Amino acid sequence: MHLDVKTLRDFYYRSALGRAAQRVIRNEVLQIWPEAHGQTVAGFGFAVPLLRPYLKDARRVVGLMPAPQGVMPWPAGMPNVSVLTEETRWPIETGHVDKLVLLHGLETSERPSQLLEECFRVLGPGGSALFIVPNRAGLWSRSDDTPFGYGRPYSQGQLETQLRLHGFTPGRHGTALFQPPSPRRFWMKTGPVWERIGHRAGLGIAGGVLLVEATKRQNAPVGPGERVVVPSPLDVLAPTSKGKAKTA
Repeated sequence: MHLDVKTLRDFYYRSALGRAAQRVIRNEVLQIWPEAHGQTVAGFGFAVPLLRPYLKDARRVVGLMPAPQGVMPWPAGMPNVSVLTEETRWPIETGHVDKLVLLHGLETSERPSQLLEECFRVLGPGGSALFIVPNRAGLWSRSDDTPFGYGRPYSQGQLETQLRLHGFTPGRHGTALFQPPSPRRFWMKTGPVWERIGHRAGLGIAGGVLLVEATKRQNAPVGPGERVVVPSPLDVLAPTSKGKAKTA
C-alpha cells in the first residue's frame, strides 16, 4: 500500500535523514543520467525529489503521483508539474517518455504487474526507466522509521527477473544508502564516509536501495516479408536479345 504524500514530503523535505537520503539517491541518478536535454522526463510514486536537476533543460517534466498516495504541488515557487493519477492508467500518450523514474512506486503497488505494463507503454523508442526499490538485504528495508521500510523489498535478481517478464532489458545497476537509517548525530556526520566506503568496497549487500536501469526489449519482426530480387552481376553484363549482332 502506498504511503501518504504528507509522510513522504515530511521525510524528504523536513527531516535531516530524509534530505541526506534524497541527496545520495539523486547523485546516483545523475551518475546514470547526467542530463535530459530536450527530452520528456516522468517520475512515478514520489520521484519528484529526483527530477529537479532536469527541470532546466528537459522538454517536459511530469511527476505522476498515485491516487492512494495523494498529490502535492511541485516544484515549490515554480509552475506545478505534478499530477494525481490512477496507478495503472497514466495521462501520458503511448511512447512519449524518454526517461522514467520510479521511487516509492513499485514496491508499494498492489498491482505491480499492471504497473510495469504501464511503464512499458509510455516509454518511447530508445527510452529507459530507472527503478529504485528497497534492498531486501539492506538495513533501510528493516526500519519502519523511513519510507523504505514499507512495501515489498527486492533483491537485484528478483527485480531484474520481474523486469524481463514484462518486456524490459535490465542494464546498468547500482546501490546506495550505505549509512544506517538513523537520525543520530554520529551516523549523520559519517554518512558521506559510509557511501564512499560502500562504493569502493563493493558492499552491494549493505546498500539500502537498489537502482536498476532498463530499456524496452524490441523483438524482431516475425512472419513472411516482402521478397526483394537482386539481379546477379552476370545477368547485368550478359547481352540481351536486342543487343545481339545480326549474322549474315
